[in-house]
Order: sequence, then structure tokens, then C-alpha cells
Amino acid sequence: MNAPELLIHGQGLGVRRAGRDLLVDAELLLETGKIVTLIGPNGAGKTTLVRTILGLMKPDRGHLYRRPGLRIGYMPQKLHIDPSLPLSVKRFLTLGGTPRLPLDEVMALAGITHLCDARLQRLSGGETQRVLLARALLRDPDLLVLDEPVQGVDVRGQAELYELINTIRQRQGCGVLLVSHDLHLVMANTDTVVCLNQHICCQGRPEEVTIDPAYLELFGDNLAPQVALYTHNHDHHHDAHGNIVPEDPRSDA
Repeated sequence: MNAPELLIHGQGLGVRRAGRDLLVDAELLLETGKIVTLIGPNGAGKTTLVRTILGLMKPDRGHLYRRPGLRIGYMPQKLHIDPSLPLSVKRFLTLGGTPRLPLDEVMALAGITHLCDARLQRLSGGETQRVLLARALLRDPDLLVLDEPVQGVDVRGQAELYELINTIRQRQGCGVLLVSHDLHLVMANTDTVVCLNQHICCQGRPEEVTIDPAYLELFGDNLAPQVALYTHNHDHHHDAHGNIVPEDPRSDA
């Protein structure tokens, strides 16, 4: 992978609305090929920081650098589709303009080729999240912003989605900003965890942040042991649907 290239750098960001500080002196650095996980409780200002990064909200203080011509792919928390709307996965992905990457290639990467003609309303939680991820990838983004990407997905599906996100950043070379309030599972592949509560409480590698006094003060000693650093054992293979392929009994142990 090439040397990281600066995509976004927010310094001293402050946002104040209706007499209340939503962000205070926040800093965020995003680079190509790097995964940054933004964590914090509800009301910590994660949405405000993301909206500022995306250019949807203007900060009252601080400086925000964005690389000229930066392409951002955004994956929202949820997809709300009218149950009566006969919308297939392929049709949904083709809405909104001409993609920069081939549709078939992106669907294969996201592991949803077999869902091409499926109705959106009939997808499982994990399948829906993969479709939303594929839609974000169609722009061939320099930066992927993933807002609660494993919401509504079971534990096994979460691990598979995290592994897929890591594969995407390695293959595409894009930067990733992953937003979450769920502290039960943190990717070992995350390069930096940023803990936010209106201001940056602490940041660093996952194993560093989870023992940081500021983190423990915010989330409590009782919650800290629940945070797991996910490591995937590559002692098996997945098919195009994400299922584990059984070993051939004739193969060597």
C-alpha cells in the first residue's frame, strides 16, 4: 500500500447551536488506507462531527482541510423504503446517477451478487447493510464514512462486515471513518480509535484507548472489560455469499 495521503484534517473544531456547545476544540485526521473508528455515547457529538466533516454543517470555530476533489461515499445508519415500493437491489443501486465503478464489480466485492433481483424489503439486516455499503462504493470514494454499519446485524454478521470493511480499504486504498456508540466490539484492524464526548477525550490504538483514564472515566470500569478487540482467524474460506466453505476431508490437516 502506498504512503498515506491526507484526506481531511479538522483542527480546533467548535460547533455551538441554541446556546449549547455540540463540539469543543475537536480534531480529526483522516488518511488514505487508514481506518478511524469514532466512538462515544449518545449525544456525544458524533453526528455533528460527521456532518461537519461532510460539509453539511459549518463549524463556528477551527479549521477544516479537505483535499481538493475529494470523493466521499456515505453509508447511513438505516434504510427506510416504503413496503409497497417494488424496488430490487439492482434497481436501488442504479438510482442516483452513473457510478464510477462497474456495478457487477462492486456487488461482487460486497458479496451481494446473488441478491441482484431480491426485493429490498425482504433482506436481512446484514444483507441490507452490505447493499448500503455497495451503494457507497459505487462512487469509487477516496473516503468511506460508515455510520453505525453493523446496526441490526447479529454478532457473526458484524464480524464478517468488519472483515469486509478491512478488505475494501486494502483493495481500494481508501480511508475509512467508522462511527459507532456500541463499545462491545472494536476492530483490531482499526488504526485509530477516537473517543468523543463533545471534545476528544482520548485517541490512539484500540488497546491503548481502552485503558486510558479518560476513556475509563467516561464509560466506567465495569463497561471496559466488555470491549473486545476482534481478530478473525483465517483458518477457513468464504464463498461469494459469505458462508464458510467446508474443508475437503482429503486435504492435509
